Amino acid sequence: ILFINPVVREEDLPRHVPYGIALLASIAMNQGHQVQVFDQNAWRTDPETIDEVLKADSWDVIGLGGITTAYNSIKSIVKQAKVICPESTIILGGGVLTSIPREIMGFLPEVKIGVIGEAFNTLPEILKMIDVKENNWSAIDGIIFRDKENKLIVTKQRELVENLDSLPFPAWELFPLEEIYFKNSQLIFSEEGMTTKRRLDINASFGCSLICRYCYHLGLAGDMSYSSDKNGKEKVVFDEPGSYTRTNRFHSPEYIVKMVKFLREKYNVDFISFLDENLMTMDQYSGRTWIKEICRLWVENGLQPTCIRDKIPHDETCSGVHWAGTSHATLCNQEVLKTMRNAGCSHLIYGYESFSPEVMKSIGKGATPET
Repeated sequence: ILFINPVVREEDLPRHVPYGIALLASIAMNQGHQVQVFDQNAWRTDPETIDEVLKADSWDVIGLGGITTAYNSIKSIVKQAKVICPESTIILGGGVLTSIPREIMGFLPEVKIGVIGEAFNTLPEILKMIDVKENNWSAIDGIIFRDKENKLIVTKQRELVENLDSLPFPAWELFPLEEIYFKNSQLIFSEEGMTTKRRLDINASFGCSLICRYCYHLGLAGDMSYSSDKNGKEKVVFDEPGSYTRTNRFHSPEYIVKMVKFLREKYNVDFISFLDENLMTMDQYSGRTWIKEICRLWVENGLQPTCIRDKIPHDETCSGVHWAGTSHATLCNQEVLKTMRNAGCSHLIYGYESFSPEVMKSIGKGATPET
């Protein structure tokens, strides 16, 4: 299996290991598959280098995924892959496919199978089907594929993984951490973020209970469903104003701290960035217990930064793991903020889209300028 991480934002440096691809690579390896990753977003190579990668082996599967800003890169890569590896099964997933599955499959005829929504259980079933050299794709939920007549078929919707702790840790070892990602660790939002030298990102949860009207969750928050168009074809639809559904899921505090401790011991990370849509909505959903327990275990497991433990200014001699995440202005209070700070939280990112009451109300922000 060859996973290729496409270029996401050409104008920016590669700062984030693709969490989804790293997790899917780990799942595939745990099931006995041989996996390689070429991180085009990290290396930013020319097309000739991608040609060499595609020629390096007889790949059974070539998998790509990403958000919509990766479309141009994906389009170029799948064209190359189809020419050089005509017998390989090209699979595409992520937001770029899930947002408009039929359209994307139409734009990219090289792609044989598209994974709609979450791929944690879907990809292993696809790989098993390929292993036994069968093509009964209709039996696999959560995909769109081309039949023998090249018609697009959408299968039943895939159920979300209920127990996130059943997932393995991502395969960070397959990515150029030392060469690329650690060199681009710095974050501009705090002193600790600016001075970090070995940052990695994790997803502690999936979903968000807020209903900001501009936000697109792509099914991970339980906001996706299937319906039929006027011709009887299955189509993917997402929540619209007046009709919202949510499925909030989060790793246990024990799993999260165990993962961070693993990253500290294996890669000597000094900063963790939570990529969650909104940490505070998950804490609210847990009854205000989730963050407190994470913080307690963070300190108990020796991850608390020494500058906070010893009550001294932060500098390059500080040891431990600082961290940061996302929040919502109405969901914070002094108690939880002090608890988070004691465990090493250096900053929280808020979405200040507007301070106009009318605009904030129209976008469903759930806040006012005062709050």
